[in-house]
Parts: sequence; structure tokens; C-alpha cells
Amino acid sequence: MARRIPTEADAYIYMETLRWPDKPVCPHCGVIGDHYYLQPENGFSRITTRGTYSERRVWKCKDCRKQFSVTTGTIFHGSKVSLRIWLFVFFEMCANKNGLAAREISRKYGVAPKTAWFMTQRIREAMKSRGGLMSGNIVADETYIGGKPENWHANDPRRAKFGNTTARKTAVVALINSETDEIRTKAVTSVTGPNIRHFIEENILFDSSSLHTDSAGVYRTVGKEMTAHHVVNHNIGQYVTALSDGTNKAENFFSQLKRSISGTHHSLSPEHLHRYLAEFAFRHGSHGLTDTERMVKLMGQVPGIRLSYRPLTSN
Repeated sequence: MARRIPTEADAYIYMETLRWPDKPVCPHCGVIGDHYYLQPENGFSRITTRGTYSERRVWKCKDCRKQFSVTTGTIFHGSKVSLRIWLFVFFEMCANKNGLAAREISRKYGVAPKTAWFMTQRIREAMKSRGGLMSGNIVADETYIGGKPENWHANDPRRAKFGNTTARKTAVVALINSETDEIRTKAVTSVTGPNIRHFIEENILFDSSSLHTDSAGVYRTVGKEMTAHHVVNHNIGQYVTALSDGTNKAENFFSQLKRSISGTHHSLSPEHLHRYLAEFAFRHGSHGLTDTERMVKLMGQVPGIRLSYRPLTSN
């Protein structure tokens, strides 16, 4: 990839091939192909309003007469970081199954730690699922993200308040389509029947789906409304049955998620957890693709995603 995009202009051309494999699409009016490239006077760069030179490739729509580039209206829009660095980070986050730490990006590409963190959050926002309702065989399970209570300090006030419980952890629920491997995740305040039902209603088509869970009581009521509800009882050592592979797919996903959090990120704040969940769900759900194919798929999800720094850090 470094050989393919040695300059900023090459990075724009490469991204155009990813986003517009046929013809450019105007992000302002949606017209396809009815545009022309604005050639710089010197042939390769143009002067910006700040008096600097930029190799940004600019197009003009013949229909709405507005100018645009391949980054307009995407997660890359308005960034002062070069598109070449953006593409390197974009590819690494698609390829590294254990995730990519902002500090590593900062050291490798020479950007500020805050800039690196903001870049990764933008990419994670694009990784969120935007599909409709899933149907088929759906695996549902839950886990808890956070430090182990037994590792708290002996004088930690949380011990007196909560004891050795999961009360200080964040509950995460996952739904996995066994046929397509698509994963939907959500951090919930508590694992209760109403919370689980609401999440399932948002993501699953009841009349054409069967639910595969463990014996937790929170799935019993909603499972009765589906075409079938297959249960495995972990308390008696049952993990698969003749009709179901149980929750193994969800357990595999949670295992990878927790190892990566511990090894790469070390800890995650609850307010940003949902984006990290989207990142790991995207990579895990597209494990059958090559790294390049996964990058192309994600590039199709970047339009219309805008994320500002201030709202991210206002809490």
C-alpha cells in the first residue's frame, strides 16, 4: 500500500477507485458521472485559502455546480491529517483483529495522541452496522466488560458497596446471524427481560427467525414469539444439541473482544464502549473477507458519517 500511494495525490486517486469504482458521485445532489475534474494550474497542486499548497483532487458537478472531492461528506471530511495517513490507519484497523491503539498510531505516523484517538473514533463510527432486521438462526448471549472485582484493592470502597459482583461492570449483549455471521452489539444498563426484548426487536424479524441462547430466563418470553427457541443448559455441561450449536459463536466473539481489550486497549470507558463494540463486531463478522475486501466494504460505509471532537469529550 505504501508503494501504491507514495504521494498525497496518489492517495486521493486510490481512494477514488475504492469509493467510485465506475464514475464519481456528487455528494451534494447524488448525480453519478456528470462531473469534471478541476485541473490545477501547475498540473499537480493548488493553493489553499491559507496560502499553502494542496494535492487534493477537486471535482465539479455539472448538475448542481458545486465542487467536491472524494472525502466530502465522509469521516475524512475537514481533517487536517493527510489522506495518505488516513488510508494507512484505515487499513490497519480493518486488518488488525486485536485492534489498534491510538498511542501506536501516534508513534507510527507522527500525529498527536488526541488526533490519533479522534481518527480511530471516526473509523469506529463508520464500522457501525446499518443493516435492516436480521432473520434466520440468531445466536444471543451477554457478557460483562470491566475489571474483575477480585482484583480491586482491599481498601477500595467499591468492595464495601458492591462486594465481589458484576455491579461495576458494563453489560454487553450480542446477536449473531449464524448464516451471514453479521453481529449486532449493544451495551445495556442491566441484563433484564425488557432490555433484551427491546434490543432484539430493533434487530430481528420475529416471524422468520429462530433464537439460540443459553438457559438464562431473560430470553424465555421473547423466545416464545419466534419460530423456535433452542436452549442449551451450561449448568449441566450442555453446549450443543441436535438442533442447535448453542451460544458458541457468541462465546468466540466475546473471547476475542476481551483478549483484545486487555492486550491492546487495557481499559475502555463506558461512554465510548459502543464504538469499540462496533469495531470488533465489524471485523469479526467479516472474517471471511481478505483485508483489502474488508477495507473496500468499510469504505462503502464512510459517506454521511460526521463526528465532531467536542461532543466526544464533553462528558
